[in-house]
Amino acid sequence: MIVLLPALSDDVDWSVCVRDATSSQVLASVEPDRVSRTASIGKLFLLIEIARRSEEGTLDLAERLARTPDVAVAESGLWYLLRQDSLAIDDLCWLVGGFSDNYATNVLVRHVGIDAIAATTASLGFERSALLDIVRDDRGPEHPWTLSAGCAGELSDLMARLHRDEIVSADVSARVLRWIAANADLSMVAAAFGLDPLAHADPDRGITLVNKTGTISTVRADVGVVAGPEARVAYAVLASWSEEAPDDPRDRVLADMAAVGAVLRSHVAG
Repeated sequence: MIVLLPALSDDVDWSVCVRDATSSQVLASVEPDRVSRTASIGKLFLLIEIARRSEEGTLDLAERLARTPDVAVAESGLWYLLRQDSLAIDDLCWLVGGFSDNYATNVLVRHVGIDAIAATTASLGFERSALLDIVRDDRGPEHPWTLSAGCAGELSDLMARLHRDEIVSADVSARVLRWIAANADLSMVAAAFGLDPLAHADPDRGITLVNKTGTISTVRADVGVVAGPEARVAYAVLASWSEEAPDDPRDRVLADMAAVGAVLRSHVAG
């Protein structure tokens, strides 16, 4: 069954793709191959690499990692507010999955290496979507152009494959999904589902959601899998716009994303 998307703001660069989570059949799309900044979405590839290494026995999730000033960054997350200077890798992954923690992200990237993350991402067949760098308060010409980039076609496929236990292995896929099931940001596509932002790992009114979001001043991005009694869909909805835009479109973007979510809710709930 094809999904009919709502009209989207025409002064925003959209990349949207909705797939049947079981088959990866595309049900709806808008510029699915358009590559744009994806803010924190690329942290998914970090979590995949950590879960992969844990499974192969080259990384101990109980190992404690210390935060250091050279990778310090504030705002997104909780660790920069906490007194504890070291945490287990598993705990750091929960912070990334639940609160997109920037400080935890940087410590984990430093531990496993951005090149290793990129190699695993490429080995999984992703050519347009990747984590490119650590989180930086100041990004200069000597740095990668953005934290992460991607397109909705690939990112919706990533979520569908995680749902089907096909990213590296069933155990790796399940672990990554558990980490991001703690995500507390339901402000975008997921706003339409009426779920508890702090507790939605279990079905609520027949709907189960797992998602990851990304936010910077010119980006709103939401990728996930939503399942109901009638269907299961994987989605990626990416919106970006220029810093010079005369009218900040974020309120309209969030409304558009929630409208997409309402369509998905109707599709999976029947």
